[in-house]
Amino acid sequence: MCNDKSIIKIKGLTYRYEKEPVLEDIELSIHEGTFLGIVGPNGSGKSTLLKLILGLLKVQQGEIKLFGDDQSQFKQWERIGFVSQKANSFNTGFPATVFEVVKSGLTKKIGLFHRMNKKQQQKVYEAIESVGLTPFINRNIGELSGGQQQRVFIARALVSDPKLLVLDEPTVGVDASHVQSFYQILEHLNKNLGITLVLVTHDIGAMTEKVNEVVYLNKRIWFHGNAKEFGELQTNGVSSFVSLEPFMFNQAQSILQHRGT
Repeated sequence: MCNDKSIIKIKGLTYRYEKEPVLEDIELSIHEGTFLGIVGPNGSGKSTLLKLILGLLKVQQGEIKLFGDDQSQFKQWERIGFVSQKANSFNTGFPATVFEVVKSGLTKKIGLFHRMNKKQQQKVYEAIESVGLTPFINRNIGELSGGQQQRVFIARALVSDPKLLVLDEPTVGVDASHVQSFYQILEHLNKNLGITLVLVTHDIGAMTEKVNEVVYLNKRIWFHGNAKEFGELQTNGVSSFVSLEPFMFNQAQSILQHRGT
């Protein structure tokens, strides 16, 4: 096991689809208690990076360590929760209540046709309470708003007591008026429950107010620093964060470092 507090440690990670590299020489450490936001343009490799971390793609070159163990040897996947984009993760027309959906997060532990014990049932209640949905516990998930549905998916990921929660564009389909409250829940999970969060998002404005670290990814990592540095780059108009030229961003980062920020 590693002696440091890295929950995820990535060294020399390169990944190709056929001959085209989508990730090149990624070096990244994510420490316990971090709330990390990953941003970058479409096609920059964000989703591929998440899939590699979660073991959904096989590492081709380099290494990934999870909780100090080489990913190929890692067995404690219940320590990692994952929330994907709602539309790709669950059929909201399925006749299931909030309680039943969150309970499904324990299927690997209790088996498909086994009954929950009292302790497991309490875990479901606690997970639902942690995302503020106790009043809706018996409501059909299809009757909830987009933001409420995403809270259900977070509760489902939380029910197995993960130490790390990975979220891929969780605000897709969430009404703009509910985005801030959604991020407040993530902030609560990080600050009050001590869960390490890794968030991929295009919602840069709201994200930078909540996270404490930011990674800008465009095949390579061009920026990894605190949210204050990243916010100052935005304020100074250094980048549009869509058509960003990596060398410009790298130069801007160096300027900020020389200022002592």
